Amino acid sequence: MTSLKDRPNILFILSDDHGYGDTSVYGGEDIRTPNIDRIAHGGIRFTQFYANSPVCSPSRAALLTGRYPDMVGVPGVIRTHAENSWGYFDPGAVTLPQILKSDGYQTAMVGKWHLGLEPENHPCQRGFDHFRGFLGDMMDDYVTHLRHGYNYMRDGEETIDPEGHATDIFTDWAVDYIEDRSEQDDPFFLYLAYNAPHTPIQPPDEWLDRVRQREPDLSEQRARYVALVEHMDHGIGQVLEALEQSGDASNTLVVYASDNGGQVDAGASNAPWRGAKQEMYEGGIRVPCCAMWPGRIPAGQVSDQTAMLMDWFPSICAAGQVPVKHEIDGRSILPLLLGGAVDFEGRHYYWVRREGGKWHSHLYNGLAYHAVRRDNMKLLRNDAFSSLELYSVQDDPVENVNLARTDTDTLDELQATMQQQVQQAGHVPWQKPAD
Repeated sequence: MTSLKDRPNILFILSDDHGYGDTSVYGGEDIRTPNIDRIAHGGIRFTQFYANSPVCSPSRAALLTGRYPDMVGVPGVIRTHAENSWGYFDPGAVTLPQILKSDGYQTAMVGKWHLGLEPENHPCQRGFDHFRGFLGDMMDDYVTHLRHGYNYMRDGEETIDPEGHATDIFTDWAVDYIEDRSEQDDPFFLYLAYNAPHTPIQPPDEWLDRVRQREPDLSEQRARYVALVEHMDHGIGQVLEALEQSGDASNTLVVYASDNGGQVDAGASNAPWRGAKQEMYEGGIRVPCCAMWPGRIPAGQVSDQTAMLMDWFPSICAAGQVPVKHEIDGRSILPLLLGGAVDFEGRHYYWVRREGGKWHSHLYNGLAYHAVRRDNMKLLRNDAFSSLELYSVQDDPVENVNLARTDTDTLDELQATMQQQVQQAGHVPWQKPAD
């Protein structure tokens, strides 16, 4: 039997609204991300990796449960006010930190939670031994850390008011955790979830000045966004350096991904894909993702295997030799990471988002919209009131030629798959039960 100290540590870094084209390793020409690039070059980079939704909360729920997000009560964004909140994280759902903790891992989260403000959905009630971060959704200001005038910054269950830019605070807390764990034999799972580069696009002045000097032709909007990403990348570098200094780097699986596509009207780029955050086109759901594990994941791999955030649940468990004994939707990609292959032929991939509120009523009105992909064919409805669209992701990856009227057999097949998935999630409540 493998001892605990021989199991890998897990560091999962999740960014917020980071566009596919907004790292240098993914082709960004005006942006420099040497530390994300380091993860990609040191292991594997995915070209067809997907978030589970084009918005925040559902993707986070999928990552932490290995389920499609509507199967755990999170089809849409969870917000402060009940009238504009579109999910309730099922208290019975089994989370990744819970299952790792039950098999000997120490579990910690730093950063943005965004899966509910209720006491039962506090991170420390969902499997994390340690939590320092932000309970809510977006911050209205990276320095005051407030949302709607509320302070959602917590150390465990204690409300705190730390000073500084949120990206720096989360970086420092992650470094502190790694340093504190360096003398311990038990493996750890650290989930580091940055708010960056979500709006407001608020980089520190020195980072913005650096980008302006290097890229004088960028628009002010793009320069600010690039600076916010590069500031986050610098923080990731500090976390990786802490792993090196602690002696844990050689036995740590490090994963980087984004929760959905970038917000183009805030300066992001999802090039070369069509669409953006909130949309079911590739730009809204195809995200940067890379992983390294020295000595285990061969360096320099580039994979076009289709996979989703929820697939990291069984993959991480398999890497840590932790059995999964309950039903999940994710599939392990560990064999692929280690230089082998996986057989996902015929598998379907499904996306959902429910939305409403006065700013979105003309597109959603409290209704859900979906996409589904099987092999190279993808069916989508880009908002609650639009018609179905069908694309060949292989032949037409930028989704210019809608085949809905010419390939009706495929449309019918994928529409049936979509409907079946909607029916399966129909028994899961996405609103908190009345008191």
